[in-house]
Amino acid sequence: MAESSKLKTGIFSGSFNPIHIGHLALANYLCEYEGLDEIWFMTSPQNPLKAGTELWPDELRLRLVELATEGYPHFHASDFEFHLPRPSYSVHTLKKLHEAYPEREFYLIIGSDNWTRFDRWYQSERIVKENRILVYPRTGFPVNENGLPETVRLVHSPTFEISSTFIRHALDEKKDIRYFLHPKVWEYITEYIRQEGINESSSTPSDDEG
Repeated sequence: MAESSKLKTGIFSGSFNPIHIGHLALANYLCEYEGLDEIWFMTSPQNPLKAGTELWPDELRLRLVELATEGYPHFHASDFEFHLPRPSYSVHTLKKLHEAYPEREFYLIIGSDNWTRFDRWYQSERIVKENRILVYPRTGFPVNENGLPETVRLVHSPTFEISSTFIRHALDEKKDIRYFLHPKVWEYITEYIRQEGINESSSTPSDDEG
């Protein structure tokens, strides 16, 4: 796939349940070291490959992403998938993005753990054919760079072994984990829990990404 003069825009899609410093540090690296002009944190209302009962409300997760990303000009919080039919598959999201923003070249950002099972993604071959993909390393999921398709590139970012599951459980245990979260996210979450608590959805899946 030839180089393009379009704005290089990374799509970092996830439940962000909640967003934490691992997400932010990875995205920061991709902007500063891998040539992306922007990264859109695309909060997903549903991930077809995951199941569980610990998904925080859509509006809360999106608000936390907005707070975490508002201070860095290369980051953008997106609710794009909230307005698409559910379940929202990546192939459909990317198609709609290309149609809505023809001035941009989109890069799907996924972990090496997801790349190892990418053939399970809906219309995975079409995603690879029509889009660029950046794969970041996850511990225990090595990727053979020599065997990657032309549109797929492995980046050599640091690994951040923090999970949203850990964050949720720590909050349930009333642990002070402020340094695992953006300061504005920590402030908002603690006040939200104090006033309202967090009602977890039983109809949508959890987010266990690092």
